[in-house]
Amino acid sequence: MQEAIAYKTWLFRPTSDAGSLTTPEVEERAPKTCRRTSSRSEKMVSENAVIVFGRRGCCMCCVAKTLLLGHGVNSPVVEIDEKEETMVMEELRMAGIGATAEMKFPAVFIGGRYFGGLERVMGAHISGELVPILKKAGALWL
Repeated sequence: MQEAIAYKTWLFRPTSDAGSLTTPEVEERAPKTCRRTSSRSEKMVSENAVIVFGRRGCCMCCVAKTLLLGHGVNSPVVEIDEKEETMVMEELRMAGIGATAEMKFPAVFIGGRYFGGLERVMGAHISGELVPILKKAGALWL
């Protein structure tokens, strides 16, 4: 009998230093001259094959999560309060992970790059392109 993996949700909490942090693993391995400071959002995107950023309580975010879950992808969802929305969007744009000026929530990141909003995910699902993209990102194994 298989056991289900727990669904993860994060509430975005701004940090005192404008949301940037340096991971201890990078600190130890990298020489002092090339240490890199990354944003918390960028770190979450790079650590997950698929991740959804959305407003807290947004029904479209729930639809995106349910669609991905229907394909067998248990993607984490980062829920953002309205106060932090502009800060998070700017942080994602500055991270260089494909986020554009027209990015809106829910924002779906697949394979460490910005894929699109709910419309793009639904369009890829309807056209049959979503499953190969998820397989290439490592979110699906079948």
